[in-house]
Amino acid sequence: MLNGQDIVVLLKLAGHDREWTVRSLEADLGIPRAGVHRSLQRLGAAGLYDLDRRRTNLSQTEEFFVHAVKYLFPPEFGGEARGVPTAWAAQPLVDELAPQSDLPPVWPAAHGDQRGIALAPLHPAVPALAGRDPELGERLALIDAIRIGDARVRALAVKLLSRRLARAPAVA
Repeated sequence: MLNGQDIVVLLKLAGHDREWTVRSLEADLGIPRAGVHRSLQRLGAAGLYDLDRRRTNLSQTEEFFVHAVKYLFPPEFGGEARGVPTAWAAQPLVDELAPQSDLPPVWPAAHGDQRGIALAPLHPAVPALAGRDPELGERLALIDAIRIGDARVRALAVKLLSRRLARAPAVA
């Protein structure tokens, strides 16, 4: 069974056009080496990542994100909190949609610059990771938009995520 850390690893690998090691992923993601290794094994078993060719299976990954991620990782909301914007309150969706009057969803974080409704991130490292790796942060925000958005927001998030994944190396 996949967990939230596996999604973080998969989104990072989908954007990798350089060689990587488990150690380099550990440093980039802030996830312990053993956790990265287990994630790779689970992603390989799920058919989302080809361990031998070191490539993301984009067609299966897109299908997983569109149809399964919101059911396997249902949102866990908390109260009002300071944090890092996610979903439609973060790039790239914030530029595409009209501002909403409700409090935006945020990943709770002491270093966060926005007040909103707390949404538990897929992995505890996500808020800090979004600051260190803005492209990965955008992908994670798009996943949250798929998880919690209405049909219009989900459709736009899927379109934007598909574009980002299409730029990644894929399994032929």
